[in-house]
Amino acid sequence: MRSLFAIPLIGVAAFLATSLFVQRLIDRMIFQPSPGAEFAPAALGIDAEEIQLESGDGVRLHAYYLPAPGGATRAILFLHGNAGNASHRLPNAAMLQGLGAHVLLPDYRGYGLSSGTPSEVGVYSDARAGLAHLIEARAIPETRVIVFGRSLGGAIAVDLAQDRDLAGVILESTFTSLPEMARRVAGPLGSLFVRGGFDSIAKIGRVRSPLLFFHGNRDTVVPYELGVRLHAAAPEPKAFETIDGADHGDTIFVGGRAYLESIGRFLDRVAPN
Repeated sequence: MRSLFAIPLIGVAAFLATSLFVQRLIDRMIFQPSPGAEFAPAALGIDAEEIQLESGDGVRLHAYYLPAPGGATRAILFLHGNAGNASHRLPNAAMLQGLGAHVLLPDYRGYGLSSGTPSEVGVYSDARAGLAHLIEARAIPETRVIVFGRSLGGAIAVDLAQDRDLAGVILESTFTSLPEMARRVAGPLGSLFVRGGFDSIAKIGRVRSPLLFFHGNRDTVVPYELGVRLHAAAPEPKAFETIDGADHGDTIFVGGRAYLESIGRFLDRVAPN
């Protein structure tokens, strides 16, 4: 009798162990952090303060806070993509700072100078810690905060923005869901072990804030069509801007001045200084 019970229990244990191994493997493929900080704000001529945040589960996070000159009353929470660390995005954050907005640029857990190990649930918590810092420590109302998510950061931004009264949300080069990304990269079998991960298309209907989308039409990492689909599922008010000829990581350079001006107009519309 014991052996009869042991067989299914062994099977369940093997399945759970395999699932855990696959999930860890998937996490390693999704999250590609660089430790440390290769660039310092002062060396780049950027006015930024290095600060420490604490996520809801106690993980210590490193972040840069870039104050806007001239008494700005709006802020951008900048959520970067899956690779590197926050120091790599300092020049981009400085461009946003130049549009008259304070910018908070956090390292997710396991990235840069932050502690912990990245996971989907964990990075969602990290984004909430960033928003809480702007509201509580910087006294910037939620209605004056714009969340800017690029690539994987776009999926984190959508999760954060659900049922909140944010000033606006900017999504750049992002996707509908992790399973759909897996299907595009690895074919029909690619989504077997990533069901439901970073499911932005299921969440975006709960975003109440104005939305601005950017996507390069030559994106070789996140297919342009996925950005179009996510925009189609989003509620109004929304806008979608195609950056003609841009790949995944060069939207700023290909978009140039027109790209920054578009962001500036969006900021002035949803949270005028």
